[in-house]
Amino acid sequence: MNTIDLPDEHATAAFASDIAAVAAPGDAILLRGGLGAGKTAFARAFLRAFCNAPDLEVPSPTFTLVQTYDEGRLPAAHFDLYRISAPEEVDELGLFETLETGIVLVEWPERADISPAQGFDITLDIAGAGRVARIDTTGTAGPRLKRTRALRAFLAANGNAAAIRRHVKGDASVRRYERVGAPPATSIVMDWPPVPHPPGSYGARAHWTHTVGPFITVAAALREAGLSTPRVLAEDAGRGLLLLEDFGSESVTVDGAPVRERYAAAVDVLAHLHGRPRPQNVAGAGQTRTLPAYDRKVMRFEHERFLDFFVRDDRSPVEADAMVARFDDIWRPLYDRLSAATPTWLLRDYHSPNLMWLGEREGIRRVGLLDFQDSLYGPAVYDVMSLLQDARTTVPAELETDLAARYLAARRGDVDAAAFREEFAILGAHRNLRLVALFTRLAGEGRGEYAAHLPRCRAYLDRDLSHPVLSALAQWYEAVRARAEVEAGHEH
Repeated sequence: MNTIDLPDEHATAAFASDIAAVAAPGDAILLRGGLGAGKTAFARAFLRAFCNAPDLEVPSPTFTLVQTYDEGRLPAAHFDLYRISAPEEVDELGLFETLETGIVLVEWPERADISPAQGFDITLDIAGAGRVARIDTTGTAGPRLKRTRALRAFLAANGNAAAIRRHVKGDASVRRYERVGAPPATSIVMDWPPVPHPPGSYGARAHWTHTVGPFITVAAALREAGLSTPRVLAEDAGRGLLLLEDFGSESVTVDGAPVRERYAAAVDVLAHLHGRPRPQNVAGAGQTRTLPAYDRKVMRFEHERFLDFFVRDDRSPVEADAMVARFDDIWRPLYDRLSAATPTWLLRDYHSPNLMWLGEREGIRRVGLLDFQDSLYGPAVYDVMSLLQDARTTVPAELETDLAARYLAARRGDVDAAAFREEFAILGAHRNLRLVALFTRLAGEGRGEYAAHLPRCRAYLDRDLSHPVLSALAQWYEAVRARAEVEAGHEH
């Protein structure tokens, strides 16, 4: 049992946003208390935070019994069971159906037989001019309550005791992001529990970081290099909590399409960054980080998922081994070719989801960088390719060509154009093979948003494989693709 004092309406709203920030599919938030205890006030604040809509109309469901909301990251429904005449009426209201994919808030849960597998059981009582909340949890809600309370304590220690928290869409990692405060004085919270990657895991072998330290260091180093990264306003590195400058929500894309001016500025960022030698030891914010090398060992490991999915899973061991051996023979000289490239800071995830448009700034500082904590030390061309073959936004071939030429021109002749195009094609093929395998697997698991990316990545891969340096790989891949298409036809 956790007890929280809520001295005023602001504290109640902040507490509701604490729960909304960590609500997960299958959560039932049960609200108990007498008439006037604040159940509806809590629900209203919760839904406004959950739906990221401060002015959302949240009527009491006293007479309708249920109100549904689709504005948040999950379906949500608000129930008031005060007027039901029998517990079995709950079945007709769709409460348990909503729990299959979303969350429910339930006022007067004691009037029905509700025993959720996970969630928050909150009792509100009047206490002087405010309220007191007593909270029990079930299932996975306990650790989430502990984490959200720790984050609230972090905010309180840094001047945000009553700030409303709102979820911000992040990436597929364990990191969570929230926007706190009200415009124009908003900040971003990075919530990143410092859990190490198990030895031998994909994250460990791919050199993914697991603490906020590298983010702080690389952010400071990039700012020192003249680029825009979020300033760290407060930190609790031990708990994996950062309060960051808010770069807003304006991307380098509009309606899902690249904006030429913004992509051009993003190319200029890379030309600037690559325009002088960069050491493998990155210094920033009083710390130094040695960037892991993006070498043939890492690159070969990154292909394992592709080989498993498209080669090993569909062939006999003997045939699969022969195909993999041929694959490795093809890539060996390509790795050698990339090893000859001068290494630099490789930001790794340099594409539209991680690039914000800061139109009020000037020059290259108009591009705000968000995701760079997993930076490596490797070929400069990688980030140019990552941007111009953006996995989540279609970059037309003509625009790719124009912006590649812009990058070369900005490098003022210190980059050989033919070598650049070779490296671009090799790295593009490497990355797009990996993404085609990853997105195919995720789409097969029912994650339809990834299926939408597959045609784009396949088209990029075809562009890359058209380069003469990849003729052997193109023939090998054509055999793999033809086999996959035949098998897909048999399945239908």
